[in-house]
Amino acid sequence: MSAVTPVSKPRQMPLDLAHRPGFSRDELVLSASNQAAVALVDSWPHWPTSLMVLAGPAGSGKTHLAAIWAEQAQASTVHFSGNGRLELAEPPRGNILIDGLGEEAFDETALFHLINAVREEGASLLITSRRWPSQWPVKLADLISRIKSAPTVEISEPDDALLTGVILKLFSDRQLSVEPHLISYLVSRIERSLGTAQNVVERLDLAAMEAKSKVTRQMTAAVLTEMDLGQKSLDL
Repeated sequence: MSAVTPVSKPRQMPLDLAHRPGFSRDELVLSASNQAAVALVDSWPHWPTSLMVLAGPAGSGKTHLAAIWAEQAQASTVHFSGNGRLELAEPPRGNILIDGLGEEAFDETALFHLINAVREEGASLLITSRRWPSQWPVKLADLISRIKSAPTVEISEPDDALLTGVILKLFSDRQLSVEPHLISYLVSRIERSLGTAQNVVERLDLAAMEAKSKVTRQMTAAVLTEMDLGQKSLDL
């Protein structure tokens, strides 16, 4: 009688029910690292000038704060396309948000006219950037003058308090109960980025659903190792 080879049970992958990041004021976690930036948003419409710049590294929460301001100011968001041209469906009116400027060359004349239009209308323009305005690739003298006169508020990379608060909230949003020591472990291990915090919580949620267990230290270590290896392969 021949032996019967057991058929391995197929790995069951849980459905990834997307949890989109929330950008409301209630979902904002406060700490020393974003205190000045939050004060900027909360002080509108009593800004000293029509143009304000919020600068800080990737993953520091600039987009969240910009979204809060855009909602309370009822601001329209404009974008620079891949060729650096300013995308406007119609002439700008009211308050304006440009989220993520200065990484690449852009239409300097268009931005100059946009700044003037906002100022003439008595409205506000908020620009967020990973770089300080002095590092933007600007050559137009009139635009340089406008940018130099614009106050810039810095938001630094997340500190321990902010990362801890964000990670706790991300787990809570997914109805996951996690031991405090695991939160401390994550804060000490992950890149200091709110985007990374969201990514690791998503992965741990999926891992817990797949294992049908709570989030454990072993599971957390495995997920972080997997993320580290994935990043190293991208760096090669």
